[in-house]
Amino acid sequence: MASPSDRAPLAERVEELLAVGGPLPIVAAGDPVLRRGTERYDGQLAPALLARFVEALRVTMHAAPGVGLAAPQVGVPLRIAVIEDPAPVPQEVAVARGRVPQPFRVLVNPVYEPVGAVRAAFFEGCLSVPGWQAVVARAASVRLTGADEHGHPVDEVFTGWPARIVQHETDHLDGTLYLDRAELRSLSSNEELARRWAEPTPATAAEALGFDLP
Repeated sequence: MASPSDRAPLAERVEELLAVGGPLPIVAAGDPVLRRGTERYDGQLAPALLARFVEALRVTMHAAPGVGLAAPQVGVPLRIAVIEDPAPVPQEVAVARGRVPQPFRVLVNPVYEPVGAVRAAFFEGCLSVPGWQAVVARAASVRLTGADEHGHPVDEVFTGWPARIVQHETDHLDGTLYLDRAELRSLSSNEELARRWAEPTPATAAEALGFDLP
């Protein structure tokens, strides 16, 4: 049975979350909110409340830490996500993965489509699936459309690691977890990943664990 807070209008739910202060609790896999999809944002939150919610998502993402966070990951089924990646990785890794710094961005009602047929596969994790990572093949470039938090349109092509981030976060808004797209033979605990597969690409893991790369 749903609790009163689950049935409350979204603005009330957000106010309730923000009243606690500090980073918001992150919902873990198994909670239905991660699978139900989200409502298109259409003014459900007043501008001041939206700004506070976006700031709370930013604080929570930094505290986790992560490079992206979607509203359903804090229990709010709205089509909003945030991303930011300082890309603090060695040059070899940055080149292999196409990982470049991304400033803080708010994605409102984002939708992506692949640009070209090239796919890239790398280990990927999720704040809602703590302790584990798996290889996911994704489009190497995507066109993202939507808006920012001020209602300004976004129509941008992302490539490399930024493309992976926006695909991962937009998938959350559709009720999809990275595990739904993962090569499950690659599933590794964070400890095993660090011990065995801490390389720029998952080529060694693919050979040892018996899965194909695109």
